[in-house]
Amino acid sequence: MDLSLYIPAFVTLFVVIDPIGLTPLFVALTQGMTAKQRRIIAIRSVGVAFGILLLFGLAGEAVLNFLGISMPAFRMAGGILLFLTALDMLFERRTQRRQDQADNAQAEETHDDPSVFPLAIPLIGGPGAIASMILLTGQEVGALHVAAVHGVMLLVLLIVLALFLLAAPLERLLGPTGITVVTRLLGMLLAALSVQFVIDGLKDLQVI
Repeated sequence: MDLSLYIPAFVTLFVVIDPIGLTPLFVALTQGMTAKQRRIIAIRSVGVAFGILLLFGLAGEAVLNFLGISMPAFRMAGGILLFLTALDMLFERRTQRRQDQADNAQAEETHDDPSVFPLAIPLIGGPGAIASMILLTGQEVGALHVAAVHGVMLLVLLIVLALFLLAAPLERLLGPTGITVVTRLLGMLLAALSVQFVIDGLKDLQVI
């Protein structure tokens, strides 16, 4: 198995999930908590997100077939969705929307535990990540390919977990300007990858 084939999968999931952008939100949602409480919330949120993405990675294409949606059509739709996400990142709308979700969750004080909502859903395992898992697992046929994509997804989630556990010092290190620069760069990469998804869908339909 050529591992270089899964570098685009890693980049796609890393950019869509955006561990660096999630880190300051994790800090905000767990403000005033002890290090142990933060650690438990970090592990639980990543675990729940893993379960969600695993489910759609394994059964997502079956759901599409049941609904009569072809993989090329979903690939193009997913590419358009990811492109809109990239635009949000480039113009900072995504950060503001995530911040609003975090603020709403804090205002509601849902059991003082933000691990499931809004961290696992929709911040980590959101629509973009779910669509990406279905797209990536549907690129090739075979259990080895599906397992490799899930391995890549797990690696990205482990990075999320590591950044959550190091959230406070990393936020101080990067600062607001550093986080903005990284988000813009990731947005450019995601825009290019999303266009590639649309092109691949058109090729599958033999349009180009």
